[in-house]
Amino acid sequence: MHEGDHHLLEVAGQTETAPRHAERPGAPQTSVRSVPPTWALWRGLWRRGLLPAGLLLLVLIALIPGIDALAGFDVAVIPMLLGGIAIGHPTLVTILERRRVTAGTLVIIAIAGSAYLGEYLAAAVVAFMMLAGEFLEEITLQRTRNAVQELVRLTPDVASVERDGAWVQVPLHEVRVGDRVLVRPGERVPVDGTILSGEASLNEASITGESMPVDKTNGAHVYAGTTSQSGAIVVRTDRTGRDTTLGRIIQIVRAAQDQKGATQKIADRFAVYFTPVILSIGALVWLVTSDLLRVMTVFVIACPCALVLATPTAVVASVGNIARRGGLIKGGVTLETAGRVTAVAFDKTGTLTQGCPVVAAVVPFDGRSARDVLQMAAIAEVRSEHPLARAIVEHARTAGLSPADPEHFTMTFGRGVEAAWNGYRIEVGNQRILAADDPAADVLVAHERQGRTALIVRVDGHPWGVIGLADAVRPQAREVIASLRAMGVGHLVMLTGDHAVTAEAIAREVGITDVRAGLLPEQKLDVIRELRAAG
Repeated sequence: MHEGDHHLLEVAGQTETAPRHAERPGAPQTSVRSVPPTWALWRGLWRRGLLPAGLLLLVLIALIPGIDALAGFDVAVIPMLLGGIAIGHPTLVTILERRRVTAGTLVIIAIAGSAYLGEYLAAAVVAFMMLAGEFLEEITLQRTRNAVQELVRLTPDVASVERDGAWVQVPLHEVRVGDRVLVRPGERVPVDGTILSGEASLNEASITGESMPVDKTNGAHVYAGTTSQSGAIVVRTDRTGRDTTLGRIIQIVRAAQDQKGATQKIADRFAVYFTPVILSIGALVWLVTSDLLRVMTVFVIACPCALVLATPTAVVASVGNIARRGGLIKGGVTLETAGRVTAVAFDKTGTLTQGCPVVAAVVPFDGRSARDVLQMAAIAEVRSEHPLARAIVEHARTAGLSPADPEHFTMTFGRGVEAAWNGYRIEVGNQRILAADDPAADVLVAHERQGRTALIVRVDGHPWGVIGLADAVRPQAREVIASLRAMGVGHLVMLTGDHAVTAEAIAREVGITDVRAGLLPEQKLDVIRELRAAG
């Protein structure tokens, strides 16, 4: 982006002009989602992909014996002109706006001089190599842009807002601070806000990293990008667009993507000094020899094609090699610093764990079998859409059970579910469905100390057993931690938005001693900065 383009907002490689009213309190904020114009997409595709490929094809055609005689002119003129224009325009803009001579300046001079001498093919090859280097670098950048695009997709395009006493669908960027927004079951929350009425079970993994849904009701805060898995709520809008927690996360990720690796920075600095030096040498050669061919030879040989190609080529090759082995490197800055790593921070949900709840234990009471407890729990939960309910039903089916459909089903927010089947009254819920002095409460507490979510199963008012659910640890997690320690990485830390008890249980299982729990994404970034400052 040029310095003069600071008034543009870029999100996931897309741009939109910032409205002047965006800074006024109560005015609609710019959405984190924007649609690029068609011409911008085609310009990017032409510049970054089709143009280098087209130049290569034309250069190869120009090498065909007799092609110039057949065409009636030197075919190499075509790729030379196309490449020269593609490089010359942004170079000229940079010189005029930033008052700085760049490596592109030397390339343009070399192309122009070669054209003057009739060496059209040499000029075309120089242009192709320059554009090919930019294209290879663009490939590595596109991998990181995908991360932002995934975050942008977390926000809905529209929101249900109260207008004149009715709920209407409006574009997200028209939602104002103070608006009442309706979030139905299965919908994503479009804004940061406070619940005014209703109750819902929200999946906040995209913000906090916590794999288990959180039950929220009046007065609780909600975040844009989270999902209501059950229940409907009315939310008062507190923040929109870029000001939401998700919007700030996107800005943080984009800022990290803009950072160049050390080698890339050295290449940029080298190009700044290299170009004036070569221009001076060319001037000296002209003064001594008065031979333009010799001057152009200096410029063509000194063209920074190798400089432009070296870093992106190495990065692309390394990223591809690692990808074939199941790894993902986000760009040059990550790749270059990997060899100097002394500390590694792991996210919990989806990194060390599978990211979804599974049944970890079934504890029956009074001589009953685990299958009996699981069967009753699955019957009660088979109609529920809650993630814990789905985990129980799936575990029962894996164990060879076939949960029957209950005759009656009700769900009580914050407590659990109740069902009637074949004359039985079945309850599955948390400790709120137990009396304060019920001995089963001790079993629930024991499971919770192990980082599990514990549910009691009661039939006709009598406890039948306890089911413990947890986010399962990935099988390779402990081995990876051990391998890092063996490689000399001394400081391993786990960062999570989950509760401390759950986080510490997972950390013990994988072999990590430093645990930071209850963190929002911005707080996780603060920990990363702390580790970086400590060396």
